[in-house]
Amino acid sequence: MQSSSSKLLERYSRQVLFAGIGPEGQERIGRSHVALVGVGATGAAAAGLLARAGVGRVTLIDRDFVEESNLQRQVLFDEADARESLPKAEAARRKIALFNSEIEVAAHVADLIPKNVHELLRGVDLVLDATDNFETRYLLNDYSVEQGKPWIYAAAVGAYAVTMNILPGETACLACIFPEAPGGTVETCDTAGILNTAVNVAASMEVAEALKFLTGQKEKMRRSLLSVDQWSSEWNEVKTAWPRADCRVCGARDFAHLRGEGRAHITLCGRNSVQIHEHGRPVDLAELAARLRPHGDVRHNDMLLRFQRGEHTLTVFKDGRAIVQGTTDVGLARSLYARFVGA
Repeated sequence: MQSSSSKLLERYSRQVLFAGIGPEGQERIGRSHVALVGVGATGAAAAGLLARAGVGRVTLIDRDFVEESNLQRQVLFDEADARESLPKAEAARRKIALFNSEIEVAAHVADLIPKNVHELLRGVDLVLDATDNFETRYLLNDYSVEQGKPWIYAAAVGAYAVTMNILPGETACLACIFPEAPGGTVETCDTAGILNTAVNVAASMEVAEALKFLTGQKEKMRRSLLSVDQWSSEWNEVKTAWPRADCRVCGARDFAHLRGEGRAHITLCGRNSVQIHEHGRPVDLAELAARLRPHGDVRHNDMLLRFQRGEHTLTVFKDGRAIVQGTTDVGLARSLYARFVGA
């Protein structure tokens, strides 16, 4: 009978053969715990890579649900997931279980906010970014510096992919490079679209750096912000080898985003929508469905409810959070929530 160690080496034999990992590195990967914040395009690709590499524990955090337009680039989802409007974190967990049932995957259908960041990221060795907004990235950066925990920034839009390793106390943090979120006219997947190849480049670069860290080879991790434009074949690097002395986060240790100061309402990439996240209370989705049916089209499962009335769609989660589609007007979104869900 094969020992668990020999089975492990057999399953990951091609990875173990790689000189940079070997048997000891693979065992370290199997003992690791990685959190992935965002399980959309980049996140789905990264989650699949982490699971196939044998990361022992993977925590998935995502606030959104699967739609048909996601299938062009979000590799862990299928048409059935879109029809059922499954939350992305849960849909990803189910798919991972089909190809690697030996690892532990926790799915959190939640928005990462100052109130829950310490709870959701407790005990992880490394955090990978796969979000679509700087508000959450600055929160991750504050948490990382406060806790001395490394994280990897990643983004993709159009044909462009970028990653950066943040090792608190050793490298620049995100606020060293971007003291403020990019302003003015900034491309998003709403305006510039996105290639699935750019998504996979970002995820591959991010996970490769993660494997260096998880196998105890932090010295091999890149000390730069690396970007690539697949369409123009341009590569650019900005050195990030040292923290900036006057950085308000890693220099002054001022964690404004952890305190929730000036936290903005976040619209969702690829959507004409607003997220309502002030209402943290349990919602009886079956009772809400019965109440809303006279007023519009209702579908629900045990994780979320979707209510369509005219040009607006409300997706309500069990924790009271909601996504209001069909508007970017925060006031209107709040009004619809109060009218149909309750304040």
